[in-house]
Amino acid sequence: MKDFRVKGKKSDGSNVEIVVTAKDKKELRDQLERRGVHIEKIEPRKEFNYTVTSPNGNKIKGKKYAFNANELKEAFLKHNYKKIKVEAVLLDIRIKPPYDTILQFINLSSFMLEEEMSYDKILEILSDEEQNITMKTALKNIQLELKKGKEGEEVFKGYADVFGKFPAYMLGLATKSGNMKEVYQATAKFMDREREYKKTLRSALMEPAFTLLLTILACLYYVIWVFPATATLFTRFGMDVPPLTKGTLVLSEWLQANWWWLLIITFLPFIIMFAYFTTDKGSYIRDKYLVKLPMLGHLLHKTSIEIFFRVFAAIYAGADNNIDTLRSSAEACKNRWMEHGVKEVAIPMMLRDGASLVPSLNASGVFNKQTLNRLRTGAETGNVLASAEQIARFYELETTYKMKGVILSVQNFVGMFIGVAILIITIVSSEIAMVSPATPGI
Repeated sequence: MKDFRVKGKKSDGSNVEIVVTAKDKKELRDQLERRGVHIEKIEPRKEFNYTVTSPNGNKIKGKKYAFNANELKEAFLKHNYKKIKVEAVLLDIRIKPPYDTILQFINLSSFMLEEEMSYDKILEILSDEEQNITMKTALKNIQLELKKGKEGEEVFKGYADVFGKFPAYMLGLATKSGNMKEVYQATAKFMDREREYKKTLRSALMEPAFTLLLTILACLYYVIWVFPATATLFTRFGMDVPPLTKGTLVLSEWLQANWWWLLIITFLPFIIMFAYFTTDKGSYIRDKYLVKLPMLGHLLHKTSIEIFFRVFAAIYAGADNNIDTLRSSAEACKNRWMEHGVKEVAIPMMLRDGASLVPSLNASGVFNKQTLNRLRTGAETGNVLASAEQIARFYELETTYKMKGVILSVQNFVGMFIGVAILIITIVSSEIAMVSPATPGI
């Protein structure tokens, strides 16, 4: 998000000068058009390098954000600075902070809240210590906007591109809740589990697939180019070669003649599938069948259920109603199939028919019986929050323990595949090494 200073006229002809936060100028124009403002001039807040001499003679260099260089010079002049030099930064690129930087901010904020520090002081300290310029600027702006009396939810929503959609929602929710420390702790836990979920997918699916692909490519390279360079030395002089060597040479010639269309029919489906999975419908289909994978699918499903109820428990007490809680939990669970079931089946059922929580979630078809039974028990005893926390803790322990075994099994399979590939290459290479020319005169 960027700040823009806008000069223009209202529909009644009066002049207006305001600062608006937006992603880009297109969004800015849309906002002002809805507010009936005719734009005459737009100035984005930019970063400037400055060099000044303080009243006591010290030379100071630094960076500051301002709408223009003259504005910054005037600010220094008011404080009796001299020899003022201000230049716009050539490339003002704001990159989203790393995941760990955001998590560190939330953890440190939680610790300082436990020490009963004021939130304004926490933002001041952490913004001063922050090294990432995007994060630093965001924290300073958030502190300034909260001081002006803006609602926390509105302020953090404007920085969803910095923190992420769900963390920004939770941090905004924390500002109006009576348990700010607990909400920050729950957000940090959610982000930890989200990172663990992504790490699990990489370890169990992407890394083994990449390793297998490289092994297959290495074998093909050997068969198509390396092996024939040696074997044809014997066939060129009319020597007989063993059957395995002869068959490998035939395969090599066929691959050399047809490699281009083999490459197309091998990789084109994956490219199309990857592009399809980036669409809404494609991601829904992907996640629906991902949970049905042998060995791994049910664990991924339970991990998504865990994240769903971890988020549900974190915001249940502070949210205005169950609908907002369910919607936010569904968006955070990292499974579009589950999200669709909750948002398109469960929530409409609650709004349209007045159904209670458990029957609505049951109708969505995305939760297992064990989860629904535990939640039903909590609903009957009037303690849904405790049941949600229990479900999240149970599935965290179960999936963490079992996932290690699954990943180990996948790694063992990959190791066996590589071993078999090396064995085949070794046998083929050993066979050709035994070929010898006929003895002259015999």
